[in-house]
This record gives sequence, structure tokens and C-alpha cells, in this order.
Amino acid sequence: MNTPDMMELNIAPLKDVVRRLCEPDSCKDVCRAPVHDQPMPSVPAITEIMDRLRAVLFPGYFGDSEVTPDSLSYHIGAGLDRVYRLITEQIRRGYCFLCRVNEEEDCGDCQDLAVDLATKFITTLPKIRGLLATDVQAALAGDPAAKTPGEIIFSYPSIMALTHYRIAHELYHLGVDMIPRIICEMAHSKTGIDIHPGAEIGNHFFIDHGTGTVIGETSIIGNNVRLYQGVTLGAKSFPKDANGQIIKGLPRHPVLEDDVIIYSGATILGRVTIGKGSVIGGNVWVTDSVPPGSRLIQQRPSSQLFSDGDGI
Repeated sequence: MNTPDMMELNIAPLKDVVRRLCEPDSCKDVCRAPVHDQPMPSVPAITEIMDRLRAVLFPGYFGDSEVTPDSLSYHIGAGLDRVYRLITEQIRRGYCFLCRVNEEEDCGDCQDLAVDLATKFITTLPKIRGLLATDVQAALAGDPAAKTPGEIIFSYPSIMALTHYRIAHELYHLGVDMIPRIICEMAHSKTGIDIHPGAEIGNHFFIDHGTGTVIGETSIIGNNVRLYQGVTLGAKSFPKDANGQIIKGLPRHPVLEDDVIIYSGATILGRVTIGKGSVIGGNVWVTDSVPPGSRLIQQRPSSQLFSDGDGI
């Protein structure tokens, strides 16, 4: 039997496909030419950044599990040194990636900008750890199945998603291009929890189970809020300009005040406010604001008895 290497193949169709795939009209909008000879952000490098940051934020749980009080400063210092170098490079790549989009002809200041943003980001890590500690506390208080904080840190998808979100959120507010969205989508693919880095989320936040939860870009979530799986905080409509293009950046997602609980499958759409202390039941659809202390549940099913078809 002849192997493909031994066969005389007809390469004419292959040549034609190559030619067609290289045509300008075919390449338009789907082919990237490096701007200023700069590569795209690296997903493996960003993965390493997140792995090392998790080890810094939760020492002993990720990375080197042999951390001791005596080695803690070395462990954190070595991790941050590597993160600082990696994230500076990725920030620069993200900035250069959008140069053409932003019609920048010269990005000579990309490196200086990347160093400045990376430095500012590193200074936010104590704040990020503090917020994540409250998220762990919220999970311990809100889930009767949770036995220890360590179990939550090591295994709960909510904490993984929030770790990625809180890191991405700080980068987002620093004006870092590309990288925040990549970081959140990495957690989305692993946990099924989709949080946009632009969302504003307070302390003591917990997503129980989590799968299928969606939190949109302009959502605002207060303190001590709990969501269950399948909750959607989405937009009801997308305003368009005179040319029919979607107007981006407008507030279009819900506001959840402090102490709100939203049960599984609930959908809340538009720039509505769920008042402090409200409880939204499972599978409820909400498109209007509700006052503090509200209780929204599905209408209870009614039971009726029919005889010989009467009343049907």
C-alpha cells in the first residue's frame, strides 16, 4: 500500500485554496499583520502570570506548597519579580496590538507605559488579597457544606473566578488593553462563570455553585451579595447611533445594592436597581427596579379538580 509520502498527489487544488485564502478581501478583518513588528499577547505567559499571582495571594495553596513563615518573603518576592517582568511585557504587547485600531503611528512610549502600569498594578495586590479574603469569608458563611477556608480557597470555582476578576478589574481601571479580558475569559472557560472585568463588585461576594452565571460590563454589585448558579445580570437593549452602530460604554446592566440574594436561574436585565436586602427567587425575570427589602418569587402553581372535562 502506498503511503501519502509515496503517492503522487494532485496539489493544484491546494495551490488554488492558498491563493484564495491570501486574497485581500478574504484576509480583511480576520488576518493580523504585526504592528511595529510586535507580537500578540501570549496566553501561556498570562497563564503563568495568573498561576504565580494565585501563589502570591494564597501562599501555600498554589505553586510551592512548602512555604513556611521563614521562606514566605522569598516565596512572594521571587513570584512577584517574575510576575512583574512577565506582565510588563504582556501589557506592552496588548497596547501595541491595538495601535492600528487606535490609529497610532508611533508607539515608542509603549515600554515606558507598560512599566508604569505594571508598577501601579503590583501596588494593588494587598487590596486584592484583602477583598478575596472577604470573598472566602462569605463562602464559608453562606455555604453549609463548606468546612474550612482552605477548602474554599483550594477548590471553589467562585474563588477562582473572583481571583481572576479582581486582578483583571484593577488592570482594567488602569487602562490596560486586552489583558483584563483575556484573564477573565480564562476563568470563564474553567469555571463557567462569566464576569466582565469592568463590573464593580464589593466585598464579601459569593457565587454558590456558579456555573452559568453572567455579570455584564457595567454591573454594580454592593457588599455582602450572594448569587447562585445560572444568574444573569445582563443588558435589556443596545442603543444605536445615527449610523445604526451600537453605542458602547453606556450603563446598561443592573445595580445590586448591599445584602441582596439572587437564586438560581434568575435573569435581571437593564439598568435597574435591586434594593438593599432584597431576595430574588429562582427563575424570576426582572426588568424593573425593586425597592429595598423586596421578595420576588414565581407565582405559585394552582391546583384544580376537573370532572368529565367540565371547566377545561
